[in-house]
Amino acid sequence: MELPLTALRNGETGVITSTDINSERQMTCKHRARKGWKKKVTPERCIKRITDLGLTPGTKVTVVKSAPFNGPLEICVRGSRLAIGRGMASRIIVDTER
Repeated sequence: MELPLTALRNGETGVITSTDINSERQMTCKHRARKGWKKKVTPERCIKRITDLGLTPGTKVTVVKSAPFNGPLEICVRGSRLAIGRGMASRIIVDTER
């Protein structure tokens, strides 16, 4: 069953099948150093960042911890732990056996 990474619960594992570059949503990045500064993140930049982190199709990923109140996800990929935001995680499609 193919689901976004955000649908997995703590301890669940899936294999990345694709990244959703056709998402209509725009993500924004807020930088605390400059109050009120917002930067639009294009889907292409988001996919490049996902790829740079090693989240490529065929990679096994485990959700270690999901922060409350729609906070970031802590995931384990290739022996490393990463924290990624829900906006980025929602673009990663995983295949899971339930």
